[in-house]
Amino acid sequence: MAIARSFRDLRRSQLAREGARRVLAMTKAFPPEERYSLTNQVRRSSRAVKAILAEAWGRRRYKAVFVNKVDESLGEVCETQSWLDDALDCGYIDPAVHQELEALYAEVAAKLNAMIDKADDFCKNAPDHNYFQEEPAEYQAGDDDP
Repeated sequence: MAIARSFRDLRRSQLAREGARRVLAMTKAFPPEERYSLTNQVRRSSRAVKAILAEAWGRRRYKAVFVNKVDESLGEVCETQSWLDDALDCGYIDPAVHQELEALYAEVAAKLNAMIDKADDFCKNAPDHNYFQEEPAEYQAGDDDP
């Protein structure tokens, strides 16, 4: 398994990005009257999955904050799935497209749940991580400091 050096290296982030691209392409065919309701909402939630995951990655110094952000990303997955259900019910997408996107977002959800369960492996404050090191002598306060 490769080490993730960026949120972009995470498979769940790559899948979320793919989902957002597919949602954008799909919604271009939605009726104009849906522009400020269904179209906007499903685009926003699909993009939020990856954006909030990126934020979680940047805040992984603190496990509780990291888990909270990953959980928010998971919430956006569920919201996206709900909007996709609406698109199917309205006849804007066919069942095959819905099923493909449902499978993609189900995989993202499973990977986000696993990320929460293994938060110590992702966080900088994991029990085996020596985050704090002794400060070099030249930076330690001396008697001549103002």
